[in-house]
Amino acid sequence: MRLAFAALAILAASPVLANGARPVTDRAAFLSLVQGRELTRLGISLNVTRDGRITGSALGRAVTGTWEWDGAYFCRVLKWGGKVIDSYNCQAVQLEGAGLRFTSDRGTGDSARLQLR
Repeated sequence: MRLAFAALAILAASPVLANGARPVTDRAAFLSLVQGRELTRLGISLNVTRDGRITGSALGRAVTGTWEWDGAYFCRVLKWGGKVIDSYNCQAVQLEGAGLRFTSDRGTGDSARLQLR
């Protein structure tokens, strides 16, 4: 459960980083990656919509939230089972193969990798 909570607390490509990841730094590039696809991780399935909503489930509970793009960051608020699990947080996003890595606190905090399906 802690892993799921940590993953939830974390949601134009630039030059490739040393590990093969590419930063996603604008809203259009981000939307082109997530539209019509699910972000998944063991026990977690999320959809990020063009109109600023986040929906899905984690460990059998509903996940809802809102998001916006601010500068080069994905900023969001999430609720899990109706309870706010993380207030407004802006995250750096990186494309890593078939997944996205979200790093909280504008890229300085914890991170979680979710598969694009």
